[in-house]
Amino acid sequence: MSTLIASDLDRTLIYSAAALDLTMPDPRAPRLLCVEIHEHKPLSFMTERAAYLLAGLKADPTTVFVPATTRTRKQYQRIQLPGPPARFAICANGGQLLVDGVADLGWRRKVDGRIAAECATLDEVRAHISATADPVWLRKERVAEDLFAYLVVERSLLPKDWVEELGAWADDRGWTVSLQGRKIYAVPKPLTKSAAVREVARRTGADLTLAAGDSLLDADLLLAADQGWRPGHGELADSGWAAAHVGVLEERGVVAGEEIVRRFVARVARASADTTQGATVRA
Repeated sequence: MSTLIASDLDRTLIYSAAALDLTMPDPRAPRLLCVEIHEHKPLSFMTERAAYLLAGLKADPTTVFVPATTRTRKQYQRIQLPGPPARFAICANGGQLLVDGVADLGWRRKVDGRIAAECATLDEVRAHISATADPVWLRKERVAEDLFAYLVVERSLLPKDWVEELGAWADDRGWTVSLQGRKIYAVPKPLTKSAAVREVARRTGADLTLAAGDSLLDADLLLAADQGWRPGHGELADSGWAAAHVGVLEERGVVAGEEIVRRFVARVARASADTTQGATVRA
């Protein structure tokens, strides 16, 4: 049996210093491994134990580990996860499928076609955001891979109802809105991690799909998996989102990332044992 493991990265497997959430006494804090450097500064971390377990999973010939991130390709390529390079990676929330580090142009054409057929244009969405956002709380406005827009905001100054109002406006035009930390994402509805994961599963012939994620943009990924997990923090936790096959972890911060990798390892081991037992019975 082959297992596809599709995991979100930021605040699921890797954590910025601000998101570590190390609440235990300092002597009991886990040792950390830096997995991302940006502008000569350490940016993202995992626990050393999580890194060790993830390296083992990636080296297992029965598993296909697929990073599934909303980051652009450039942002993703800053990350140095432990273990062998991932053969497949999903960037831009499913808009870019990397195969051995190279963007699959055929996949991108399919994504662009669906968005053009089903959604308002990116220009229309950006124009609405520009007309309604207030410079008092808006710090940056960016476009990712010519696919979606995101804002960096000052959360303490953001009006309570602005994101909800933008979401209602966008929903009627085939877009979805998500607030994650200091970032607000406006993403076309056909642009999903789950669609790209299904494509990887088709290409690899995976029998079992596992997933993890913390944000509303990960909900479709978790729903498409055979089994998934979400940490005790993030948009999904804050909204009380749940599904029967998605485990809800108590852990928060970087220790939740370690627990997610532990769950992956345990489930892969169980799948391997089931396969071995089945082969023995047939023999």
